[in-house]
Amino acid sequence: MAITAQDVNKLRQMTGAGMMDCKKALTESDGDFEKAIEILRKKGQKVSASRSDRETTEGSVFVRTNDSNTKAVLISLTCETDFVAKNEEFVKLGNTIIDLAFAKSPASVEDLKALKAGDLTVDEKIIELVGKIGEKLEISAYEVMEAETVVSYIHAGSKLGVLVALKGGNSADVIDAGRDVGMQIAAMNPIAVDQNSVDKAVIEKEIEIGKDIARQEGKPEEMVEKIALGKLNKFFKESTLLSQAFVKDNSKTIAQYLDSVQKGLTVTSFKRISIG
Repeated sequence: MAITAQDVNKLRQMTGAGMMDCKKALTESDGDFEKAIEILRKKGQKVSASRSDRETTEGSVFVRTNDSNTKAVLISLTCETDFVAKNEEFVKLGNTIIDLAFAKSPASVEDLKALKAGDLTVDEKIIELVGKIGEKLEISAYEVMEAETVVSYIHAGSKLGVLVALKGGNSADVIDAGRDVGMQIAAMNPIAVDQNSVDKAVIEKEIEIGKDIARQEGKPEEMVEKIALGKLNKFFKESTLLSQAFVKDNSKTIAQYLDSVQKGLTVTSFKRISIG
């Protein structure tokens, strides 16, 4: 059957796909709009597969927090170029996904991709947009946090997001302090909350590095262990959140800053997602 310009325009309005892609899909489907949409989605799948080896180093983080500041969800939706990251449809898709993630709290990225967003799953929505824009898209990270107080922090440009779980209060001052701590985590990228939560393998590696440095400096063998432990303590101070100097006031550690806001206030966990 003959495919009219009106048909092509209608399919473009329905799918957002390019004019020539719409014309080809309608021709292939003999004017059947449902089949044409399916063909365009399959094109999206092919685009996605053909770009599977491409790196998605651009994108945005999206966050949702409940009114009581006891639960938050953070995702990163990534793409290949900054141009696409600022695309209205990309941002809309990111907001759709984060809303679903917040409402359903799926256990994993795969479970999140399987959730229904209208007639399509999240994964199908991603494939559909890949077909329109011709870039690889993926949910590269997903975190859910629930605690007495959960505070989110999004760094300028939406390329980095942090969730902070606090214990010891839920006041406005505590939430403000949580944002300060979120900024600290964004800037300093600590490896753990405190030295007790550092992975044992990391500790062992740091001790070995400290020993090797001491030996290279010609220190006596009986001093090597002591020197390595001293370097480990410095590593804890620089690399664990509560021991780090507060970026806004380096006369205090993060632990001291939180205690000054409210006695006993502390961080129990954090999550940091960065793009690129």
